[in-house]
Amino acid sequence: MILEGPRLILRPLEDADAAEFAAMNGDAAVMRHFVKPLDFAASEAFRARIAAHFAAHGFGFWGVFRRDAPGLVGMVGLLRVAFEARFTPNVEIGWRIAAAHQRQGYAEEAARIALAAGFGPLRLPEIVAWTIPDNEPSWRLMEKLGMQADGTFEEPRIPEGHPKRLQRLYRITRAEWVRSRMG
Repeated sequence: MILEGPRLILRPLEDADAAEFAAMNGDAAVMRHFVKPLDFAASEAFRARIAAHFAAHGFGFWGVFRRDAPGLVGMVGLLRVAFEARFTPNVEIGWRIAAAHQRQGYAEEAARIALAAGFGPLRLPEIVAWTIPDNEPSWRLMEKLGMQADGTFEEPRIPEGHPKRLQRLYRITRAEWVRSRMG
């Protein structure tokens, strides 16, 4: 599944994207809201998990590319939540934009494209997102996308006591998304 927007093309990551993907995942500034940056091997393992998700479900985290310039802008997409929580089973939307491309509206444009795919052809009933409370740009984007805050939770894949274990949860239903597009 390849998705397109006014400025962007979202497509599955390929082997040729590995170096740029790893550079983004290894950038301490890009990864400041995550537990730690990823080395090349961890980035490749993540890319393999994304590819497996695409193979199993037909969607995943897409590579984000500008129409007018070569190179990876970031990744945005949809994944089935891989742990049990009060909001699972569900699908999450997530994004990560390379430092050189931040604050240019790419995350919002790509996230809107991904939501349209999720609630359109994929017919998902709800999509969730989360981030640490300090990641204001991310939770502000969740709000711009029409997602509603739904408290906090502890991310079970992050060790107890870690400062990034506490997450702000946001969610939007297909019906809410449809209403927001009509208004």
